[in-house]
Amino acid sequence: MADEPKEPKPSQVPTGDKPVSSTPPVSTPSAKPADASAPAVPPKPAAAAPPKPPVVLQTPLDNEFVTRFRAKFGAALLEAIEDRKQAILTVDRAGLVEIARHLRDAEKFDMLSDLTAVDWPKREKRFDVVLNLYSFAKNERLRLKVWASNTEEVPSVVGVWPTANWQEREVFDMFGIIFSGHPDLKRILLPEEWQGYPLRKDYDILQQDTAWVRENLGIESGQ
Repeated sequence: MADEPKEPKPSQVPTGDKPVSSTPPVSTPSAKPADASAPAVPPKPAAAAPPKPPVVLQTPLDNEFVTRFRAKFGAALLEAIEDRKQAILTVDRAGLVEIARHLRDAEKFDMLSDLTAVDWPKREKRFDVVLNLYSFAKNERLRLKVWASNTEEVPSVVGVWPTANWQEREVFDMFGIIFSGHPDLKRILLPEEWQGYPLRKDYDILQQDTAWVRENLGIESGQ
């Protein structure tokens, strides 16, 4: 029987040798060395953020209510502004009672929720007397303000809102503001003999009324 033809075997590659590629090698250009003498280029600074627009808290108030108010009281309305959605009217001190009665009866601000003061000692009219009003009928709030100097009295509104009785006494006690026409203006928190008004900016909390403390409590002030 004739021998079957045998397939030729591939040539053996010697151990450790790689087969020769038929593709000619591609030469890679060597990287250009950095010039040590060239100065380093600093990175560009980040662009500055644009400045934020200023926050405007107070804007002039000129709505229908202010128009009605100005038509009735004219120059007695010294300022009308809106501060964070709060309507604020600053009025002449002498006309406070008439204005308060109008706001209660005609504009339905039937509740005096708070009466307080702010001291600005470097200002000629150093005190802001602040009345915060509320209307149940309209569900609205209104801030009413008057300015007063250290020697000026502020008309009492007890006859308009009876709750002002105790609130005006507290302002008198803490700030020393006199409310003319108040039925019983005397201290409500501190002893009647106490010297000074603690919520004035020039009141020294460390000194207080040392004589009263020593006489009535038997200790030195600050203990």
